[in-house]
Amino acid sequence: MREMNPTTPTTPTAPVAEGDEEKKTAKKAVTDTAGAKDAAARPDTAGQHDEPGTESGEPTDRDADADADPDADPDAAEQDFDLDLDDDESDNESAGLGTAAAAVVSVGLGIVSLTGAWSGRVAAERETLIGQIKTSSGGSAAQQISEIYGDAWHATALVNGLFGLVALLVGIYVLVRPAFGVPSARPQAGWVRAVAMGGIALGVIGVLISVGMYFDLIVALPTAAAAATGS
Repeated sequence: MREMNPTTPTTPTAPVAEGDEEKKTAKKAVTDTAGAKDAAARPDTAGQHDEPGTESGEPTDRDADADADPDADPDAAEQDFDLDLDDDESDNESAGLGTAAAAVVSVGLGIVSLTGAWSGRVAAERETLIGQIKTSSGGSAAQQISEIYGDAWHATALVNGLFGLVALLVGIYVLVRPAFGVPSARPQAGWVRAVAMGGIALGVIGVLISVGMYFDLIVALPTAAAAATGS
C-alpha cells in the first residue's frame, strides 16, 4: 500500500478588489510627483553656508572684498581712525605746550628789555672803547661826550629795544596762534593768554623806553657848556 506525502497547506489570501489596487497606484504616483517637484525646487547646497539675507549662490560684498584683498582686516578702518584721533590729540597737546612756553618767553624778554642784558653792556663797553681810541689824539669836549658816552648809551638802548620788540612779536604770536593751523578741540588756556598779554605790555614799554633813550627824548646828553659851568 503506497503512502501519501502530506501537502503543504497554503494560506488563503484575501481577494483584492480591483478598485483598491487602482487607489494604491494613484497615491504612489502623486507621492512621486510631489517628491520630484521638491527636488527640482531645492538646489544642491551641500557644503555651502549662505549668509542670512542673501540668495543661494550669489556673491556678497564681503566675499568681493575678501577676493580683492584676502589679507584685509574688517577692523582696520576703525583702528586707523582711532590712530588718527590719537595723532590729532598729540599734535594739539604739543601745540598747546609750545604756545604756553612762548608766552613765558615773551614775559622774560620783556623784563630783559626793561632791566638790560649782558649783551647791552658789552655793546656799550665796545662803543666806549671805540670813542676813547678816536679821541685819544685829542678832541673837543663835545666830541668826547658824544663818542665815549653818547654812543655807549645809544648802543644799550638799541639792544634793549630789540629785546622788547621780540617780546612784543612773540606775545602777539601766542594770541593769534589758535586762528591759524588745525583747530584744536580744546580752547587755549586763560593763563596762557594772560601771560602773553603781559609779555606784550612789557615789550611795548621796553620799546618805547629804548626809542626815547636812543633819540635822547627822555634824558638828553650832557653838553660841554654845562660841564664847564659846573666846574
